[in-house]
Amino acid sequence: MQLFVEQLTNVDFSYLDAKRGLVGETWWASAVLDGALDEQGMVCDFGIVKKTLRNWLDDELDHRLLVPVQSPALTLKHSGDIIELSWQYDNGDLLEMRAPRQAVALVDAEQIDANSVAHWCREQLRSHFPVNVEQLTLSFAAENIDGAFYHYSHGLKKHNGNCQRIAHGHRSRIQIWLDDERSSTLEQQWAERWADIYLGSTEDLISSDNNQLLFRYSAQQGEFELSLPASRNYMMETDTTVEFIARHLADTIKQQHPDSQVRVRAFEGVNKGAIAEA
Repeated sequence: MQLFVEQLTNVDFSYLDAKRGLVGETWWASAVLDGALDEQGMVCDFGIVKKTLRNWLDDELDHRLLVPVQSPALTLKHSGDIIELSWQYDNGDLLEMRAPRQAVALVDAEQIDANSVAHWCREQLRSHFPVNVEQLTLSFAAENIDGAFYHYSHGLKKHNGNCQRIAHGHRSRIQIWLDDERSSTLEQQWAERWADIYLGSTEDLISSDNNQLLFRYSAQQGEFELSLPASRNYMMETDTTVEFIARHLADTIKQQHPDSQVRVRAFEGVNKGAIAEA
């Protein structure tokens, strides 16, 4: 007998890719459980399935940087509860990060994709369900977006929750109107401009040397540091909350179209975001 739960929850995170670099991503998580019926006539109570999977994914995957520990591009060092890593891109670019252990997920794989992460999660979750559950099949899929979207990573040092982690991200839709008319051209332009981008705040920028940017800040969870190529970064004068992102987009587009009324809906992952007008 099989029990299924589709789109149980969504996870927002970033991951390291040899070609794309630091990639912000959002996936829906779905599950299938195989097993015998218990004395209640169930494979497993839906409440247990939802609570167990959602809590584990929230704790171990969501708002983390996913690191493929088998990749030859990775150099990794543990120092107590601190992770230090170096990532060499295919083109020679370099990313380095120092952060608390809870800010990363060390995935036992050579590359990060939906299948490798699902396999790693299943291995971690084996002991979390009743004995009559013989097999857990976990799958991830990106939101089906009809239109423009971008992948961005960031960190919010003032956030009391896990958004303070310096390299987590989202796959997000963008919608732009000029004088109440939707502009697919502008949407696509920003999607291309922010493809696999890191959104950095000027107050967190410590140095810029040889086109390499260094960000550093202290937050509730500890000390965070990230170095990456300037070509893979977009600077903002404010923090990089979705509210500030929407306002920045609206103001920037307004400068280019001063005679038009601008409206922006900037998403942060799935079905949430902010609206700004200029």
